[in-house]
Amino acid sequence: MPYGEFSYNLDDKGRVVIPPPFREFVADGMVLTRGLEGGLYVFPLGVWNAIEEELEKLPLTDADARRFVRFFYMGAHKTRMDKGGRVLIPPTLRQFAGLEGGVIVAGAPKRLEIWSEDRWWQEIRQAMANPPIPERLKDLGL
Repeated sequence: MPYGEFSYNLDDKGRVVIPPPFREFVADGMVLTRGLEGGLYVFPLGVWNAIEEELEKLPLTDADARRFVRFFYMGAHKTRMDKGGRVLIPPTLRQFAGLEGGVIVAGAPKRLEIWSEDRWWQEIRQAMANPPIPERLKDLGL
């Protein structure tokens, strides 16, 4: 699993460097999509394929399921790193995540996350101000 956080700058073409410790994790390709808190999620293809199988099971008749598919799946973009270890982030995903200038690339279980530096530090400050209560962590299996 990838872990750590790295600071980079988005280049003029909308590319960001995938940190060297994360490159093997996404070496076979990756899918970028909207994350749930305002950043982007980056899944290696194997993980994404498992997610797709679960999304296929969602009932077409459920409005919340359709909304989630529109949000999470329809904005997804399959891509690979270039020879420099960079990945091009499509304009729609850059706009969603507010990416320009400084970005954070962070590792998480089964995924990477890409955030604007400002949003990243807002999330970290919020987590520090409102840490999860131990009982909730226990419910999550921690």
